[in-house]
Amino acid sequence: MRVLKQRATEGRIRRARHAHGSERTKTRIMKGDTVKILRGDDKGKEGKVLEILPKENRVLVEGINIVKRHQRAKSAEQQSGIIEKPAPMALSNVMLIDPKSGKATRIRARVDADGTKERIAKSGESIAKPSRKA
Repeated sequence: MRVLKQRATEGRIRRARHAHGSERTKTRIMKGDTVKILRGDDKGKEGKVLEILPKENRVLVEGINIVKRHQRAKSAEQQSGIIEKPAPMALSNVMLIDPKSGKATRIRARVDADGTKERIAKSGESIAKPSRKA
């Protein structure tokens, strides 16, 4: 009896963890890219992508969507108080900036003859991958 009850509970947990719609969203925006904000309080601002959360379909942009959080000191050296940090925002609310014109642009991918994939802006300009030194 206990074994059956335990298996039923495990199944519930497994279904909740792998809920419908939790698959990763494909995006051509990468960490380190400069993006423009299309909607919200920070509309029109530009910022650097700090992190991409593909399962939540969200992006973390430096200096955008700043929220205040109350933080308790976890060690003697740490300071407690109200801190400001960027909160994730919807991935659909940001757009990559074209390196040629400096305006927001859509992105497409092109596979070269040697098999390498590169990102192309609407203007036809190739968009270099951001450097990993951050």
